[in-house]
Amino acid sequence: MRLEFINRVKENDILGKSILTSDGKILLRGGIKLTENYIKKLKSMGVFYIYVEDDRLDDIEVEDEKLTELKQVTMKSMSNVVKGIHSCRGKQIRESLVSIEELINYIIDLGDVNKSLYDIKTYDNYTYLHCLDTCVMGAFLGISSGLDEYELRELGIGAVLHDIGKTKVPIKIINKKGKLTDEEFNEIKNHTIYGGEMLKKNFIMSYPIIDIVEQHHERIDGRGYPYGLKGNEISKFAKIVSICDVYDAVSTDRSYRKRFGPNESYELILSGAGTSFDKDLVQNLRKHLLFIL
Repeated sequence: MRLEFINRVKENDILGKSILTSDGKILLRGGIKLTENYIKKLKSMGVFYIYVEDDRLDDIEVEDEKLTELKQVTMKSMSNVVKGIHSCRGKQIRESLVSIEELINYIIDLGDVNKSLYDIKTYDNYTYLHCLDTCVMGAFLGISSGLDEYELRELGIGAVLHDIGKTKVPIKIINKKGKLTDEEFNEIKNHTIYGGEMLKKNFIMSYPIIDIVEQHHERIDGRGYPYGLKGNEISKFAKIVSICDVYDAVSTDRSYRKRFGPNESYELILSGAGTSFDKDLVQNLRKHLLFIL
């Protein structure tokens, strides 16, 4: 398989990996022969890259249908997680988090990071998709960093919830296309505080999970927010989510910019090693996750 720019995809090419809609449903299943209409539809939905079959390249594994299914189920449950947090229904959120744990358990059992980390996705419902992909990427980076099963589950739940505080930020600010005012940017930054307060107030969440929510925008050199933590003051889980958060965010089309290519996204992370991101974790990314480039 090869990752191909949509404008270079030809009629009768075979789709290598399934494409998911914003609510986790399969838009096009891997293995289908692409028609002109399919290609036009993908372009109109903002899909810029897809995997296509290529007998010359066998470095990317065939799609893992079980992982795709688990990601679909998790996507569907994420709206219940958000509703449960806002309505203070602890039972509802605990039941919804089961699907996240099942996803993490499968990744642990899978073990091989070269199998189906990402499915190309549409741009709608960005926050849910972003949190899910951050969770999956974080789990693989956590495995490569030697985390045990309990730690990986904590990491996965924290990654899924890392942007939960954005639900308290006005949507007009979240989706603003132009430059944010200082006041608007400060409100965006407050999502880390909002998220921590929500979890502390309404649920019995572990401190490692809350640390992820509050600290995923902290930076190694102390120039992050909200607390200006540096180095070892930042939790290891938050450092992992920080890398995955930025990688996935810049790899996705937004209303105000086009996505970075895989190599550009990786170079951005690499350039921040030792200042924005933990050097050892970036090295793990380099060693174990370069198959996504």
